[in-house]
Amino acid sequence: MTQSLKVAVMGAGAVGCYFGGMLARAGHEVVLIARPQHVAAIEKGGLRMDTRTFDEHVRLAASSDPAAVKGADLVLFCVKSTDTESAGALIRPHLAAGALVLCLQNGVDNADRLRAVLPGAAVAAAVVYVATEMAGPGHLKHHGRGDLVIEPSQLSDTVAKALVAAGVPTEISANVRGALWAKLILNCAYNAVSAIAQLPYGKTVQGVGVVDVMRDVVAECLAVAKAEGVQVAGDVHAAVEKLAASMPNQYASTAQDLARGKPTEIDYLNGLIVQRGEALGVAVPANRVLWSMVKLLEGKAAAA
Repeated sequence: MTQSLKVAVMGAGAVGCYFGGMLARAGHEVVLIARPQHVAAIEKGGLRMDTRTFDEHVRLAASSDPAAVKGADLVLFCVKSTDTESAGALIRPHLAAGALVLCLQNGVDNADRLRAVLPGAAVAAAVVYVATEMAGPGHLKHHGRGDLVIEPSQLSDTVAKALVAAGVPTEISANVRGALWAKLILNCAYNAVSAIAQLPYGKTVQGVGVVDVMRDVVAECLAVAKAEGVQVAGDVHAAVEKLAASMPNQYASTAQDLARGKPTEIDYLNGLIVQRGEALGVAVPANRVLWSMVKLLEGKAAAA
């Protein structure tokens, strides 16, 4: 029997609703801190988890108030990279002593940025592999995968056991930095292309010359990682090749943000490679083009 956890999900969009919902379904006490339209729908009918293997309404608490993290053993921190510091400051006064804050975010530096905002708190990075979207208020649509790689911490063993028992394959790794970079490189290869074309992964790779562009992006990212002294986990080229086949209908989060006229995380993806490449003297022209094109579209969406 796994230990019952009190869980708060800060920034419960598609990723947070999936992992929070899986834990709630397994009997843990979960509160989703989300946008008001999701909170209203979840309070009325539960969270609809429309997944690859089941379609159920899962009962759990929901709130729009960051103070709802109070008393949680585990906080799944799922806000956009652009909101890391501001959201961290909002939960800081309410965080229980001994709570683990697990960063389920894109990018490679969120846990470090969060530690600066939450001095003394236990913060652990995680690498997230899941394809999800919010199909409507309180309606989670799951397209594939749903596994985590998490950083070692005092509570990581307990949390990993609870996640595995809840149907979330979870690995604890001492090289989370390398795994985060591997995920970053996947995002750099796919997110901007999916966003610019407004196409899912399976269709993007059929585009003329797109696979070659992705190969250039990956080579630049690996060169930056090497200059940073990062040991990237696994075979990234093989992972990039496999992703479109494993998630053919998934639109990148960057594509979803652009389609909704929301700011993207591109500055923390290809933009981070451009920034680090400049600082380290590594040429990154393919990443620069993708980053600048998404910034252009982002500006256009904001103006509209």
